[in-house]
Amino acid sequence: MGIKELFAAGGVVMWPLFGFSIVGFALIIERVVFWTKINRRQSRVIQEVLKFYRLNNVLGALDKLQKNADLPIARIFLSALSLDEPTPEEFRLALESESQAEIPLLKRFNTLFETIISLAPLLGLLGTVLGLIASFASLNIGDVGGSRATGVTSGISEALVSTATGLVVAIFILLFANTFRGLYTRQIALIQEYGGQLELLYRHRYEKGGNTYASSR
Repeated sequence: MGIKELFAAGGVVMWPLFGFSIVGFALIIERVVFWTKINRRQSRVIQEVLKFYRLNNVLGALDKLQKNADLPIARIFLSALSLDEPTPEEFRLALESESQAEIPLLKRFNTLFETIISLAPLLGLLGTVLGLIASFASLNIGDVGGSRATGVTSGISEALVSTATGLVVAIFILLFANTFRGLYTRQIALIQEYGGQLELLYRHRYEKGGNTYASSR
């Protein structure tokens, strides 16, 4: 069955399903690029920043973060390290507030993915129901064993195309959506881990010297 025959068999709902598949594919590409960038660079950058900070080279840490400000965790660290002699509590609040601000970016398009996953099978089912209605509407009770019955059987088979298409679209999007959800959960854990390390280093510096932070800058 060719593309034209597939769309003809599936009915009018094939067009919104086609639109969902295009939108979903585009969003998947954007998220793949986003998470690939983070996973390739984040750990190395943050380890170097923490190393600079342990050596009291705050300017070096800030410079490294500014050069990698396209990473969410770099922006989180910058929000705290850019403060002017904060208390440990202020430092922690800066990390936490910026972390909350980055969450929408990390969860971007999740709602759209969930909408497509929910609607695609329903649209497919709607197409099947419409196809069945059209098939049985053309059947005369007195012609159950005739040529029209054969046409109804063929129509039912074609009507199921829309359900199959809706399920394929939903399953495809679901696989990637679950992957991105797992990456988001892992990223939140890493933000908490690295943020906790930076906060401990700052608390140690603050309790040890108070003005060390200011002089090192």
